[in-house]
Amino acid sequence: MDSTDSKTPLDVVAAVTGDPDPAEPPERHAHIIVIGGGLAGVAAAVRFRLKGWDDFLILERGDDVGGTWRDNTYPGAACDVPSHLYSYSFALNPDWTRSFSEQTEIQDYIRKVAHRYDIRRRHVFGCEVTDARWNDAAGRWELRTSKGRFTAAILVGAWGALCEPALPDIPGLDTFGGPIFHSARWSHEADLTGKKVAVIGTGASAVQIVPAIADQVAELRVYQRTAPWILPRLERRYTKAERLAFRRLPFYRRLVRSVLYWAHEAQVVGLARRPMLLKPVERLSRAKLRYEVRDPEVRRRLTPDYRLGCKRILLSNSYYPAFNREHVRLVTTRIDKVGVDAIATADGGLHDTDAIILATGFQVTDSPTYRKIFGRHGRSLCEVFDDVGRKCYKGTAVAGFPNLFILVGPNTGLGHNSMIFMIECQVNYLVDAVETMRRRRIRSVEVRADAQDRFSRTLQDKLSRSVWNTGRCSSWYMDKHGANTTMWPGFSYEFRQVTRTFDLDAYHTSHAETP
Repeated sequence: MDSTDSKTPLDVVAAVTGDPDPAEPPERHAHIIVIGGGLAGVAAAVRFRLKGWDDFLILERGDDVGGTWRDNTYPGAACDVPSHLYSYSFALNPDWTRSFSEQTEIQDYIRKVAHRYDIRRRHVFGCEVTDARWNDAAGRWELRTSKGRFTAAILVGAWGALCEPALPDIPGLDTFGGPIFHSARWSHEADLTGKKVAVIGTGASAVQIVPAIADQVAELRVYQRTAPWILPRLERRYTKAERLAFRRLPFYRRLVRSVLYWAHEAQVVGLARRPMLLKPVERLSRAKLRYEVRDPEVRRRLTPDYRLGCKRILLSNSYYPAFNREHVRLVTTRIDKVGVDAIATADGGLHDTDAIILATGFQVTDSPTYRKIFGRHGRSLCEVFDDVGRKCYKGTAVAGFPNLFILVGPNTGLGHNSMIFMIECQVNYLVDAVETMRRRRIRSVEVRADAQDRFSRTLQDKLSRSVWNTGRCSSWYMDKHGANTTMWPGFSYEFRQVTRTFDLDAYHTSHAETP
């Protein structure tokens, strides 16, 4: 995406929206409309094509497929899931060059998949959805977008979880006079060379950005609220022999993927079942910190005070060593306010600053997209979730929202394995739902509230014993009601079993013959 140097983060982060053009094209209809062309949207589109379905559209606000991997172009951007695990099962990639792939390589892979299965022609790029409403009388979804009006029998939400940047609530942030931008909207026009740069946040993006720009800037201050747990990143380039084997021996690719999958799947025992088993991993992380950071005081401030796994576990070999450089400083005092050319901290410090990078994560449990989707009773997803929490049946269906299927929905997140696996499970469920509706001439399906509530209670009971709920931290996994509506509380293969077939008996239905 194009980026610009802006005086306020809101100008950089906000998507361009507005009323449809007065000369908008005629209303378009598709049996299925997918919102979002990232990993989930592409996976759904490919499955539709493999089924021989062509009556679908993907509405994508960006100018290309890729979603998160298109937008996050910051220095050092890479995946923390092994390459051969972070790929579609139907399109294993023999061309990965490293054990952990960088952003450009992942984005190129997604583009190639879209081209191979000829789904780009079903995309409407530069199409921002501003409003989507269920019309009960017509039995369809009606959408307003920046490119006119669309209607669909079935709506698929593939807008993703890590797509809407979260901005910190810091007084004066909009008064800063230099370049200021979120990590997910990186300004490539902003030259940081020789500048005094502030990185606010110490999550997954910051851990990659800090060592990537440390050699470029004159001074780098990292503003930390909570120290992350960091483990070694077992990264290396594949040898020519390995790459040849990946390309010539498909069974070898699948073997490597299978070994990686089950090795990562084993981590669930500690994360979701018996958190005490993570103690040896904590000791490994602490030993890494002691070995890589020379200054005892900096080590103390970089030491987490909560259980490993409660927040996202990060992987890096270069983040800790960056703090051994004289011009890289860790600031743990709360930011009081931001001025035109400085950041003031609560201890009275005033830090001259030329540029600010907001590595402050994403709106996950309170996605702005929720305010755009209106169900049977005219209430938005946002209003429903505000009232009862982010309850969702199998991470896919929400009571009161007929024919809406969400991919990467509530409680589908993983702390141990590849989200692409979860996406493919949900797409299987979606495809079976569509086939069931066609076979039985069903006009609409809407998950029953009692089925949704039972499913939600079961999830929360399992999560109550997990490290995400008991690890003595506050995280973006929790919604405003204090419930963990982000993580899946078990093995990923259990999710596959749950979503293997569409369970029609959990849904209210209306048939094509009835109003």
